[in-house]
Amino acid sequence: MWRRGWLGAGLITGAALAGCAGLAVTSGFLLPLSIAPGGPAPAPSAASDDGATVVGERMRGERVLDLAVRSPVLPDVAHVRLLLPPGWRRGSARTWPVLWLLHGMRGDHTSWSEHSDVELLTADLDVLVVMPDGGGCGLYTDWWNQGAGGPPSWETFHLTELRQILERGYGAGTSRAVAGVGAGGLGALGYAARHRGLFRAAASFSAPLHILHDDPDGLDVSDLVQLAVAIGSRGADWTDVWGDPREQRIVWRQHNPYDLADRLSGVRLHVASGDGSPGPFDPRPSRAPDVLERLSRTLSGEFTGKLKKLGVPVSTHFYRGTHSWAYWQRELRAALPLLLAEIT
Repeated sequence: MWRRGWLGAGLITGAALAGCAGLAVTSGFLLPLSIAPGGPAPAPSAASDDGATVVGERMRGERVLDLAVRSPVLPDVAHVRLLLPPGWRRGSARTWPVLWLLHGMRGDHTSWSEHSDVELLTADLDVLVVMPDGGGCGLYTDWWNQGAGGPPSWETFHLTELRQILERGYGAGTSRAVAGVGAGGLGALGYAARHRGLFRAAASFSAPLHILHDDPDGLDVSDLVQLAVAIGSRGADWTDVWGDPREQRIVWRQHNPYDLADRLSGVRLHVASGDGSPGPFDPRPSRAPDVLERLSRTLSGEFTGKLKKLGVPVSTHFYRGTHSWAYWQRELRAALPLLLAEIT
C-alpha cells in the first residue's frame, strides 16, 4: 500500500518498532581512552582508510569488548560489541573467522548478547563475533538522500570502515558469515548479495526479504520504512532512504534481496520466519496474529521461492510463532552450525 501514509501502519506495528528514536541516546558510550581490566590502557588507534577511528573501548566481561567508533559517514559515534575468541590477544599475528550478527529496528549493538545466549554458544569457538550498531532505523544501507548520498551510510560503515578496523586491530580474518533478525536479516542477505565473495554464509530470521512486495489492502515494507524514519530519524523524509518505490524503483531493486537472489549463488543460505500466530513461546491465552511476523513470513516465502526457481540452494524453517527474541534465540542455535561450517 505504497504512499498510503505511515500512520495507519504505525497503529498496527508501533509496538513492534517502538524505541528506534532512543537508540542514539541509549545504545552506548563515548570514552576518550581504552579501559581494560586492571585500569586504563593506551588509546586505541585502529582506523579505516577514510579516517573512521576507534575512539573508545570498554571491557564488559571476560570476552565482551565494546568499541566506540567515530566515522565520517555517520552523524554520530557508533558502537560495536565484540565477543572475543579464546586466546585472543591484542597485537597477535593470528586471525579468526568472523560472525556478524545484525540487530533489528528495536535494537542496538547490545541486543544479541542481552536477548540471546550467543555468549554461551560461542564461548569455546575460535570465532570473532561482531555485533555492530545499525543506527536509529538505519536499515543497513547507504541512504539515497534524494540522490545526493551522504550520511548516514551504514553499509559503508559496516563493510568498509568497520571491516578494515577489525582486520587491522582486532584479529578479524577474511572468512565471514552474517545473520540478522528483522531489518538485520534484510541487511544480512542484502550485504551478502551486493558484496559477492565477502560472506560465505548468510541467515535471515523474520526479515522482509522482498521490499517491493505490494499489498493494496495490507502492510508493506514501504509502510515500515515510513514509520521507522518518522520515529528514528526526525527531520528526514522516508524517501531519503531509497527514494519512492515507484519513482526510484531501480534504487529499491538494488536493495531488494528478492531482486538480487541470483547474486547469492555460492553463499550458504538459511531463512527462517514465524507465521504470526501465537506459538510455543507466546503467552497464553492466545492473542491476535502478529502482522509484522506474518508479513515477514510472506516475504521470506516469496524470496526462497525465487531462490529455488533459480536453483540457488537454501535451507528454511517456517514455524508457528511471532516476532520475538524467544524464537530468534532458538533459530540462532539451529542456524549456527551451518554458518560456522562455512567459515571454520
